[in-house]
Amino acid sequence: MGALSIGRGSRKGRAMDKLLCFGVLGVGALMLVVFLLDLVAGIPFGGGVSKNNPFALADILGLLGSAVVVYLGWNSLRDLK
Repeated sequence: MGALSIGRGSRKGRAMDKLLCFGVLGVGALMLVVFLLDLVAGIPFGGGVSKNNPFALADILGLLGSAVVVYLGWNSLRDLK
């Protein structure tokens, strides 16, 4: 038995695919909330909507990227059903 052997309790097939899709949805939704909070309220990174915020573009692009990741995870989960 090598280090890469699969144990008895490992998940294969559709169960693993669904867990990966749920993981992608969770991480994407978490990042979406973090970027939205930073853009609107300045929490957790001290951003906020103002003329002096040099990272507003990064927050907006992060929102768009997170939304794409959430959509791709949702679409993949829909394909599994």
